[in-house]
Amino acid sequence: MRNTATRGFTLLELLVALAVFAIMAAAAYSGLRSVLFTRATLEQENRRLAAVQLTVFRLEQDIGQTVSRGIRDEYGEPQPALRGGELLNETLTLTRAGWDNPLSQPRANLQRVAYQLREGQLWRLHWNVLDLSGPVKSQELLLLDQVREFRVRFLDRSDAWRNDWPPLAARSSTAGDSLPPDPNTLPRAVEITLVLEDWGAITRLLPLAG
Repeated sequence: MRNTATRGFTLLELLVALAVFAIMAAAAYSGLRSVLFTRATLEQENRRLAAVQLTVFRLEQDIGQTVSRGIRDEYGEPQPALRGGELLNETLTLTRAGWDNPLSQPRANLQRVAYQLREGQLWRLHWNVLDLSGPVKSQELLLLDQVREFRVRFLDRSDAWRNDWPPLAARSSTAGDSLPPDPNTLPRAVEITLVLEDWGAITRLLPLAG
């Protein structure tokens, strides 16, 4: 009876098999890494998109419900119902209606709201009272980061664009005397422009009610 020897793998065959396995593992890792990177990028872009959409929605809601209700500040000085401009601390400040009160708290359904750009971040501020009887701390909400600019323009009743509101003075129709601005005067529309570091400029024209 003839004995047959069991033949194993040679060293060269093992090296070749290991090399093939290493190449396949590297290709699989590279593909998996690419998939994970793409997924993370998409999730980040989706979060960014949601933040931008929420910011624009907030602006649309606040501006669209602006009412002609001026306030008095902590010094008792009258302030216009809507105020805005590049040189102001708050780029846009207004009084809006439609402030929900589900808990039936002792407060009005009107709300004083302001938008402020600080160090590349856009903040929404609101106060729990309209007329301030003293220093009242505002409630702040961070809406969006990576914001280079936040600009506003105002379309007045004569269809002229203004960079500041309210107008500095109104002219009398019978005399050349300057009249003080009416704090309750509202523009026809407000144009907002957000200049983002990653997406560039986003502009919306938002009409006011009435």
